[in-house]
Amino acid sequence: MAIQEYTGSWDENKAAHLLRRTLFGPTFKQIQDAKSLGIKQTIDLLLTNKTDSEPITVNSEEQIAKMGETWVNKPYPADMQKAQMTHNIRNESLGCWTMENISNGQFSIIEKMSLFWQNHFAAEYTNDARATYNYIHLLRSNALGNFRELVKQVTVDPCMLLFLNGNSNTKNSPNENYSRELLELFSVGKGSQIGLGDYTNFTEEDIKQGAKILTGWNVKGMLSSTETTTSSFFISNRHDVSNKTLSPRLGSFVIQNGGDQEYKTYIDHLFSTNIPALFICKKLYRWFVNYDITADVQKNVIEPLAQLMVDSNYEIKPVLRALLLSDHFYDVKMVGTIIKNPLEFLFSLINSTNSSFGFSADINYGFLKEIYNFSAVIGMNYFRPPSVGGWTAYYQAPSYSRLWMNSSYVKLRFDVAAYLLTDSFKSKINPSAIFTLNVIDYVKNLSNPLSAPQIVEDTVLVFCPKGLTDQTKTTLKLILTDGQPDFEWTLQYDEYLKDSSNVMKKNAIIGRIRLFLSNLFKLPEFQTI
Repeated sequence: MAIQEYTGSWDENKAAHLLRRTLFGPTFKQIQDAKSLGIKQTIDLLLTNKTDSEPITVNSEEQIAKMGETWVNKPYPADMQKAQMTHNIRNESLGCWTMENISNGQFSIIEKMSLFWQNHFAAEYTNDARATYNYIHLLRSNALGNFRELVKQVTVDPCMLLFLNGNSNTKNSPNENYSRELLELFSVGKGSQIGLGDYTNFTEEDIKQGAKILTGWNVKGMLSSTETTTSSFFISNRHDVSNKTLSPRLGSFVIQNGGDQEYKTYIDHLFSTNIPALFICKKLYRWFVNYDITADVQKNVIEPLAQLMVDSNYEIKPVLRALLLSDHFYDVKMVGTIIKNPLEFLFSLINSTNSSFGFSADINYGFLKEIYNFSAVIGMNYFRPPSVGGWTAYYQAPSYSRLWMNSSYVKLRFDVAAYLLTDSFKSKINPSAIFTLNVIDYVKNLSNPLSAPQIVEDTVLVFCPKGLTDQTKTTLKLILTDGQPDFEWTLQYDEYLKDSSNVMKKNAIIGRIRLFLSNLFKLPEFQTI
């Protein structure tokens, strides 16, 4: 059974819904472009890879890489104290680079999918920034690729080997950490518990056998002053060469010694049924559509998507395309059902207002470092998920995304939004460089900046999935016009256009727009996508 394709009208509201779910803060122009392109061409464009740069050095104390040069293929200083300082500097650069990728406005789902995979595998920073970069680059470059092959590559990635102790998993001292998470969180999932140590999809014995299968791997190059990158390698005399017999839950399959290829045989067997497809399709559904998986959703959405994934040899892109093209995705009951995570919140402020970091690289990275910190403060540290299960908002029933909006986080969101609407966010390198939301360009790029009612309508389209009541829109319009008739805004804005270099006229317009947006950013309707 195929998932039902959407055949209704394609308008700006449908386009806005699609882009809010797939981009970090779409602009008004992007929504209009998507409306003009049509649903299929828009989705095809979203499902294209991005061209990535590499993180660069912007701190002169880095020791090895020169200013403006990437450090991802550079060794560390031989002196351990200097190496640790360099590592910390590179970690900061990596966080800034990640925020820069989200803010650069490319029309692609890759950023949302990169965060999806980071939530799925949930590995943290390692003690070598190059290893962490290689891990996140692996997720990004395979974000729309093959799920089975991605699991294989992550299994022996240095970052993951260190994160879940795979590097210390030997035949004489098996470590079950990665074996457990490979089954429970990364591939098939537990399913229901049937008995002690016995789940629908695997047993505790499978964890023990899996640990033996995965023995023998280690990591080299960490903080090395001679090697230009980190890598994993296989040590045959640390590998368990016995036959490993899986439980009946996994088909009583026997895996013979395969050396450094044995883990691939194991993972291929895990993916020989549709169970991993069902598992990951549920997670994709909760990420892009809604946390509530009813019996009807399971039968008519999840199961057809899982079958498509199996038929597509576990490729991700066809599944995402079918989901984003589905009638179910555009059901009005699915609109505005997800509360923005901290990064979605921050970049709906930044990206949707056409605000860019247009300074020198070192100043930009300074601002982006603070944006990274803002996100961590309101609940989402990109490279430090709270547990191996990722962020609780994506698995903890019944609250799910409502967990982003506890009493502390709500106040902090309001504070961050207010801060970005002022001229207070100054560079620590050059205080004359100020980052603020570009409210002038935001309004200028709407359909009719001379019309206060139209500014309100366009803004609701961009920021409020479920719309606003007429009363709320009237209130916002009166804030924009300072309580004056609509024509007064038209006159004031027209005067500014005729003399845009006049600081007094420009600041008057900026002040009105900032107050208008400040009130909008506090509305419950703004907090969802």
